[in-house]
Amino acid sequence: MAAEPLILAIDQGTHASRALVLDRRGQIVARGEREVALVRPQPDWAEQDGEEIVASIHDAIAQAVAALGARARDIVAAGLSSQRSSAVCWDRASGAALSPIFSWQDRRMHAWIDALAAHGDAVHRKTGLYLSPHYGASKLRWALDHLPAVRRARDAGTLAWGPMASFLVYRLTRERTFAADPQCAARTQLWNLQARDWDDELLRLFGLPAGFLPRSTQTCDRWGTLVSSGVEVPLAAVNGDQSAAVFAFGWPEAESAYVNIGTSAFVQRAVLRAPGHVPRQLTGIVLADGETTVYTIEGNVNGAGAGLEWLANELGIDDLLARLPEWLERPAPSLVFLNGIAGLGGPFWRAAFDSRFVGGEADPWQKAVALVESIAFLLQANIAHMAAYVPPVQRIRASGGVSRLDGLCRKLASLNGVPVHRRDDPEASARGIAYLAAGRPDEWTTGAREEVFEPQDDPALRERYRRWRALMAEATGV
Repeated sequence: MAAEPLILAIDQGTHASRALVLDRRGQIVARGEREVALVRPQPDWAEQDGEEIVASIHDAIAQAVAALGARARDIVAAGLSSQRSSAVCWDRASGAALSPIFSWQDRRMHAWIDALAAHGDAVHRKTGLYLSPHYGASKLRWALDHLPAVRRARDAGTLAWGPMASFLVYRLTRERTFAADPQCAARTQLWNLQARDWDDELLRLFGLPAGFLPRSTQTCDRWGTLVSSGVEVPLAAVNGDQSAAVFAFGWPEAESAYVNIGTSAFVQRAVLRAPGHVPRQLTGIVLADGETTVYTIEGNVNGAGAGLEWLANELGIDDLLARLPEWLERPAPSLVFLNGIAGLGGPFWRAAFDSRFVGGEADPWQKAVALVESIAFLLQANIAHMAAYVPPVQRIRASGGVSRLDGLCRKLASLNGVPVHRRDDPEASARGIAYLAAGRPDEWTTGAREEVFEPQDDPALRERYRRWRALMAEATGV
């Protein structure tokens, strides 16, 4: 009897690199994980070490392979998901990183980006992205201006730069494949969504020389041979973490809103036709395989898990996450939180924003509940904004580590008036990239358990949202 084929899913996230091995039903049979550091050398800076990231992936794969034992030989393909908007420079001759990985949280060039505001609409129409320092282009410009190693590689013709996914593919494949998938390429803000390639006008706008970006390719393609810990298999799919998460449940449903809540949070609606210009929201390609293209309209919340981490540090409560389930069961205070942690994303778009509690003095638990509600409020603001461009939402499919908070799921359901469906495993990015690498099997996640949070009539929650929305409009003009 032939052995059941297995799929290796690599999920490189902000705080950890994970390697999961799944069967064709989407069941996890082995896993490995290694934490990685995020450093903030200055205000608005956020960096990671490229060599540490590569080593952490190999370590996570080694753990998963060891757990599999003899079944490791049944791995037939691999997929890679990574942080979409993080960018890095490296040397094509040696493969060595020439810069830190500039995290998606890094906003060091926000003042420089502000000077390009007159080009914002044109950039949005070309890229599907709101002009923002979170994306890669301004960070590559900073590297060129400030890092001698980057300039030397440029002069020598050995410079490579672009999405961190491209760097990881380059380092993990035997062929040293130099390519970029549509989603991660787009998050550099240098990629034209209509042409599906790098845009010379955008390069000139950001003052970047041509010739050093990876070639544009498909999400599902022959990416080369992944080699690690005795595993040598085709790398069959590469995608951003949040875009891969859309496929965690299998093929995306037009009537569902996909919400993934981790360090940051995203709400995405999948469409099969190019959506055109959607003001104050993001549009992009989450799957291209040469035959089928899936687009999304997307709203983002930067201060989800990052906001909870910030509050835990502010309050000096190390176990804040562990306490939240009980706190969320209490009657919520009238306090609201204007959440701009790591900058305001859609639909407001403010790289620098004064986060603050409104409603007077409060106990720590009240602040924590208000911050959780702010995540739900920001998601709701995005869902409401995109409603004019997509079919009416019938359900929310929630995933990601922070979605394990039942109280947050209940609030999302009550705000939207539709049920929130949450699967029993928060590993949405890994599960989604495995689905794509496996060739989109029909039997995917057929045995998964699902919790459903039905909407409740909660006038006090709706009133806090109304008050929060008015305060946000006053603060941002949106």
